[in-house]
Amino acid sequence: MLRLRSCCIVARLISPPSASSIPPLHRLLSTTVPVPANPGFAVEEYLVDTCGLTRAQALKASAKLSHLKSPAKPDAVLAFLAGLGLSGADVAALVARDPKFLCAGVETTLSPIVVELTGLGLSPCDIARLLTLAANTHLRNKSVVSKVDYYLRLFGSFEEFLRAFKRNHHLLSCSLERVVKRNVGLLQECTLGACDIGKLAVSVPRMLTANVEQIRAMVASAEALGVPRGSGMFRQALRSVAFLSEEKIAARTDYLRKTFRWSDAEVGIAVSKGPFVLVSSKDTLKRRSEFLISEVGLEPAYIARHPSLLSYSLEGRLRPRYYVMKFLTENGLLKRHTCYYTFVKATEMEFLDKFICPYKEAAPHLAEDYAAACKGEVPTRFGFT
Repeated sequence: MLRLRSCCIVARLISPPSASSIPPLHRLLSTTVPVPANPGFAVEEYLVDTCGLTRAQALKASAKLSHLKSPAKPDAVLAFLAGLGLSGADVAALVARDPKFLCAGVETTLSPIVVELTGLGLSPCDIARLLTLAANTHLRNKSVVSKVDYYLRLFGSFEEFLRAFKRNHHLLSCSLERVVKRNVGLLQECTLGACDIGKLAVSVPRMLTANVEQIRAMVASAEALGVPRGSGMFRQALRSVAFLSEEKIAARTDYLRKTFRWSDAEVGIAVSKGPFVLVSSKDTLKRRSEFLISEVGLEPAYIARHPSLLSYSLEGRLRPRYYVMKFLTENGLLKRHTCYYTFVKATEMEFLDKFICPYKEAAPHLAEDYAAACKGEVPTRFGFT
């Protein structure tokens, strides 16, 4: 009997889901044959044979399901998950993570939650993706609907919310009223708009569930960098100092000072204009320092005034555009002096329009050589002495 029931459930799990609406789920549930109480029901075997858990996972999970006397509820839950389109592997992962999910009431809990999430604009596929990520009681607690609704409005889309949720599963377990909304309110006091807060929360989702004192400390650290509230750079400053202690910030500014030969004042200028330098890797900063100072010949003070130079790819942008600038200069093709930063900051389209296309006749191979340089090659015509 167990083998027959297992085959039926597994068949549902691997078969393609029906139409992407709620009614098919009810039709699927209505076909589940009730199984009478079985005092000899073997939970561990059921988890292995029907749910796809490993023996070790089943042994651990069965301790939380020892009260089960019949596969009736688990069978209904598995049929429900199959109706949402979860694969056998997804179901196994979900059950291993949250064995008690098998005890959730389909009609009383799971189905109403899915109906409400669908009302928020989520598709069965979206809900299935959320289920594969959610832990513990998240998706069998009706409060999940109001939380998802709030995050959809905060992040602007389900995809952005999912990006944040992958990095912070506490988003669905943390109190909206006591924690999340309080932190959002504090960020709003810093003159950050809803869009800015949403973008900040995607990159640093812990900020929404952190202790309020940690948020206040981040705000103070951002202001200490010389980035005032209300400035366009404040969001980036908050992101850069998020969860960094004063000691770590001091150590990173000291590294910047030594690597770029900056004075204290120049470090302050660079960090206030480009807070991202605080979280850039040491190797990235060192390689850019060597190239910009030793090869391009830029003064440290110039780099401090234009810290965005440190945000661009060395091989894909800084070096190829330097080659073009030097080629045009040494061949007398530039009509007037143009600083290196102008070459670098231009978008690709602007760069081609300003520094490649006008020289098609005078330098017919320039476009080809520039493209090769962007791939890491150094054409012979860029072999400067």
